[in-house]
Amino acid sequence: MLKIIFMLLFLVPICFLIKNCWFMVQGYLFFVVLLMMCNLVVGVNYEFLSLLFGLDLLSFGLNLLSVWICLLMIMASVSVKKFNYFSGVFLLLVLALLIFLILTFSSLNLMSFYIFFEASLIPTLLLILGWGYQPERIQAGVYLLFYTLFASLPLLVGLIWLDKKMGTLILINCEGVEVTNVLLYIVLVFAFLVKMPMYLVHLWLPKAHVEAPVSGSMILAGVLLKLGGYGLLRLIKLMTFVSLKVGFIWISISLVGGVITGLMCLRQLDLKSLIAYSSVAHMGMVLGGIFTLNLWGLSMSYLMMIGHGLCSSGLFCLSNIVYERVGSRSMVINKGMMNLMPGMSLWWFLLSISNMSAPPSLNLLAEIGLISSIMAWSQYSMVILMLFSFFSAAYSIYLFSYSQHGKFYSGIFSMVGGLHREYLLLFLHWLPLNVLIIKSDYFLIWI
Repeated sequence: MLKIIFMLLFLVPICFLIKNCWFMVQGYLFFVVLLMMCNLVVGVNYEFLSLLFGLDLLSFGLNLLSVWICLLMIMASVSVKKFNYFSGVFLLLVLALLIFLILTFSSLNLMSFYIFFEASLIPTLLLILGWGYQPERIQAGVYLLFYTLFASLPLLVGLIWLDKKMGTLILINCEGVEVTNVLLYIVLVFAFLVKMPMYLVHLWLPKAHVEAPVSGSMILAGVLLKLGGYGLLRLIKLMTFVSLKVGFIWISISLVGGVITGLMCLRQLDLKSLIAYSSVAHMGMVLGGIFTLNLWGLSMSYLMMIGHGLCSSGLFCLSNIVYERVGSRSMVINKGMMNLMPGMSLWWFLLSISNMSAPPSLNLLAEIGLISSIMAWSQYSMVILMLFSFFSAAYSIYLFSYSQHGKFYSGIFSMVGGLHREYLLLFLHWLPLNVLIIKSDYFLIWI
C-alpha cells in the first residue's frame, strides 16, 4: 500500500521542478492505475497491509476510482495549463487531494480515517476558491466548510468515546462490537449523512458544484460524495442493532428527498445545477440501500457509488466543454447543440442514458438491486420508488433533449467541434461505466 502513496509523494516536487510537467503527471497517473490493476484485490480479507493501511475490495474499488477521476481531472483542466493559471499549484492540489483520498480509503484505524476524511476538504476548498468561476465561490466554499465541519466535530467526539469504551479503533479489532447508545449512533452517522449528502442537509452541494471549476465538480461528484457512503459501510457493522430500529427515518428522508430533488431537476436552467441535484437523488437511493442492512442493499450501494462517480463526472465534463465554447451554462442559450457539435451529441446521449440507468451501465444493475433491497424492507416503498425511477428518466431526457434539440441561439455565430482530448476524456468515463458490468460479481463479494 505504501508503494502507491510514495509514488504519488515523489510526484509532488515534479510539479515545480520540471517546466512542462502537466502531461508527465497525467501519464504517471495512468501508470499508477495500471499498477493498481495488476495488483487487483478481490478477496474478502485485508491485503497489502502496512502500518496503518490495508485494502479490501471495498477500499480497492474506491481507491482505483479516485486515481482514475484525478487523472481525468488533469485531462479536463488543460485550460489551466493553456493560460498558465498557476498550473503547478493546481497539480499540487490535485495530487494532495488524491493522496488524502487514498489514505482515507486505506485506513484501518478509525482515527486516521477521520483525520484524512477531514484533510480532503482543504484541497477541495482551495480548488473552488482559486479556480472557480463567479465571486459567489467564496460563499460556496464557506457552505462546504461549515456544513461538513459542523457534522464532523461530533464524529470526532464519538470516536474518542468509542476508543475509551473498546480500547481500540482498529477496524479488524472492532468486529463483533455493538453500539447500543442512540446518541452515539446519531453522532457517528450524521457526519456521513451530510457528506453523502442526505436530503435536508444537501444545500452545500449544488452551491459548491455550480461555483467549482470542472476539476472541482468532477472530484466532488466522483469521489468526495463516496466518502460518506464508505464511512457508513464501514461503521454500520458496529451499529446494526440501533439501525434496525432507527434506520427507517434515514430511508424515508432519502427516498422522499430523492423524489423532491427529481422534481427540482426538472426546473433547473443551469446545466451544472441540474447534474448536481441529480447527484443528491442518486445518493438518496444509495442511503436507502445501506440502511436496509441486507446483502443486496449494501453491495449494490457500493456498485451505485462507483457507477454514479463515473457517470456524473462525465456529465460535468460535457457541461464544461460547452461552457468553454459558449461562455454560458444556461440551458436557454445552450439549445440545439446537435447542429453545432454533432459529435458531442452522441456523448451527451450515452452519458444521459447512463444517468437514467439504461443497460449496460453499472447504474442499471445497481438500481435494480437497490429497488429489490428497499422493496424487501417495505412493500409500501414501491410507490416512492416508481416516482424515483420516473423522475430520474424525466430529468435525464430533459437534460439531453433541451440542450441538443431545438433552434440554436442566434448569438452563437461560430462553434468549434470537439477536440481529440475531449473525446478521449469522455470515452474514458464511459468505458469503465459500461464494461465493468461484465465483472459485476466482484462487487457482491466484499461483505
